[in-house]
Amino acid sequence: MRLIVTADLHYNHAKSRSSADDVIDQINRAGGDALLVVGDTGVGDGDGIEQCLSKFTIRGPRLFVSGNHELWTSSGNSLELFHSTLPNRVRQIGWHWLEDAPFLVNDAAIVGSIGWYDYSFAVPELEIARRFYEAKISPGAVNRLPEFGNLILGEETDASLAIVGRWNDGKYVSLRQSDEAFLAGRIPSLRAQLSQLAKLPQILAAVHHVPFEALLPPRRGAQWDFARAYLGSGAMGDMIVGFENVQTVLCGHSHWPMEVTIGRARAINIGSGYRAKRFVSLDL
Repeated sequence: MRLIVTADLHYNHAKSRSSADDVIDQINRAGGDALLVVGDTGVGDGDGIEQCLSKFTIRGPRLFVSGNHELWTSSGNSLELFHSTLPNRVRQIGWHWLEDAPFLVNDAAIVGSIGWYDYSFAVPELEIARRFYEAKISPGAVNRLPEFGNLILGEETDASLAIVGRWNDGKYVSLRQSDEAFLAGRIPSLRAQLSQLAKLPQILAAVHHVPFEALLPPRRGAQWDFARAYLGSGAMGDMIVGFENVQTVLCGHSHWPMEVTIGRARAINIGSGYRAKRFVSLDL
């Protein structure tokens, strides 16, 4: 089976839609037996996700993994969106919601998870206290937004106060629990699927957030490095490669193409960004 995989199409984003349409046209021309989209197709509100997915013409199985942008909503309840609304919407247009059930084909299976982040990729040298990561705002940005003033305790270093950044999940995602708690639900859920598939010789795992530090973008300076805390979780990756039959691990999210070998697994970051989109073709 020839599997086509892409990620981070960001169809709601004005500067991203044209390049998304281009890569979808490329994928449709390339053809394939099945299609997998690994998160950040569009925001949860509106019908951008449906608009995007409807443009694919591959007739085989179409598999979907959510990203963090799918949880962006004005409803104030991203958990309901993730657990109920989005799965129903995706299934109604004929796509397979991988978070809840693997896709089986012959002696192989494809599993999927949104993943999430636990700040394990944060850069210690930035000297940013955990409370800022939890609030998804840097010390320097707090000084410009009075509503976050309670985070400043007078112990911040000059270097940390020079960092101005904000992770927009803090504005648009409402999990009603901590990031670690949400991730703590995702890891055992995927582990349970992998355990049930332990006798199969070949597993492909697709996780939107980056599961291995080796797949992260290179360091680019303090302003950019602040965002590394939100790129993924090493705990998710450690769990996945603990299963010997996982031969391929795919992710997106960081907008940086990369391929490495982790233990026995080939690990690929698709690397689509807002302006340049990519896809890969794999044989299962």
